[in-house]
Order: sequence, then C-alpha cells, then structure tokens
Amino acid sequence: MKQKIKKQRYNVLDILRGVAVIMMVIYHTMWDIVYLFGVQIPYFKDGAGFVFQQSICWTFILVSGFCWSLGGKKLKRALTVIVCALVLTAVTAVFMPDSIIIHGVLSFLGVAMLVMIPADRVLGKVPPTVGMAVSAILFMLTYDIDSGIIGFGKSFTFELPESLYANTLTAFFGFPHKEFFSADYFPLFPWIFLFLTGYFLYGLCRKKDLLRYFSAFTCRPLEFIGRHSLEIYMAHQPIIYALLFLIFKLK
Repeated sequence: MKQKIKKQRYNVLDILRGVAVIMMVIYHTMWDIVYLFGVQIPYFKDGAGFVFQQSICWTFILVSGFCWSLGGKKLKRALTVIVCALVLTAVTAVFMPDSIIIHGVLSFLGVAMLVMIPADRVLGKVPPTVGMAVSAILFMLTYDIDSGIIGFGKSFTFELPESLYANTLTAFFGFPHKEFFSADYFPLFPWIFLFLTGYFLYGLCRKKDLLRYFSAFTCRPLEFIGRHSLEIYMAHQPIIYALLFLIFKLK
C-alpha cells in the first residue's frame, strides 16, 4: 500500500497573506468610516489611504502569482474566486450601488489564475530572471494605462488612443470609459504583469533552492488567517459595516 506524502506548506507565504488580510480589514474599516459614515480623516484622503490600499493589493497579487505554481486544482480554485467576485459585484450593486465593485481585485485574481493555466505551458519555458525583469518593467510601463498613458514618470510617456476606452468590456482590460466607476478596480492590465512577477519569482526561488527559507519560521494565528483569506475577504465587509452601523447610527 502506497504511503500518502504530505504536501510541503510554506509558512511564510501564509504569514504574508495573513498580514495583508489584517491590513485589508483595517483599510476597509477606515474607508467605511470616511466614505460611508462621513467621518473626516484628512490624511486618509490625501494620498495615504491610496498608498495603504496599494501596498495591500500589491502583496496579495505578488503572493498569488508566487503561489500559483504551488497550488493544486487550479481550474476549480480560479472558478471559485471568479464566482465570489461575481457575488460581490451583485451584492454591492443591490445594496451599495454608490460603492459598486466591478473588475475588483478578487475578479482580477480569479481571471489571472485562469489565464495562467494555458499560459504556463509557454511561460514555464522562460528563464525566471528574464521573465521577472520583463514583467516588472511592463508593470511599471503600463501602471497608468487606465489614465490613458503608458511610460515612465512624466517625461517618458505616450498617450493611448481614446477609442480604446469604450465600455465596461474594455474596462476589464484596463481601458475604462469616462463614466466607468468601481470602488475597487483592478483590470487585467497592468496587474497581470505584477502577478507574473510573482510567478517568475517563484521560478527563481525554486531554481536557486531558496524555497526552504519559506518554512524558516511560523506564526500560527497569521498562518490561519492567510489560509482562510478568501473566506475572510467575502465576510469582512458586511461584518465591519454592521459594527460601524451600530456605533454611528444607533448610539
């Protein structure tokens, strides 16, 4: 009888996800306080909130790209995340139309995981150092694509044709029309390049035998949160809103 081999679990990745989930809960709590309950927190609106939000999403996307090669049942996982994203869009459309989420980070992650299933056959042959460098450069080049430009900084930029920014479908790819709004917007471009940066980073770590360091230490509470990040993501906003409603509306 064959003995079942226990699959390696890299604790550091769960810890990173756990930290990102906690930061996400803090950010969404502050967002609700400011934008739904009208409490003025100046530094949150003056750029700090955006930087905070971006740091959380960058962590999620990089780690997700890194972990893609490690996970099993890739199709099932991708479809599960996409369904959760659709549920989130439907719920916000009905109950919070002013804060509707279309093409949010969850939607992006599901699509990226799905796209990688066929793409891995080609990308898996690319040297990881080259792939990571090219992906990182493309991410920086296309970071402002939703604003109609590509390039670096202010001097080396190019405007894209307005015809690309046509409708909600083009918004999915990173070309939103002028009336498009989403409280959480992460289109395919440029974020697929950040996901790929994580994907190739995994390849580099595997090639250099660095994966053993991702089991170097443990933190059970953060690991638990990291392993259940999807469930927490789906549940945290209703819970936060309910608690804040009790505090601000029923006091």
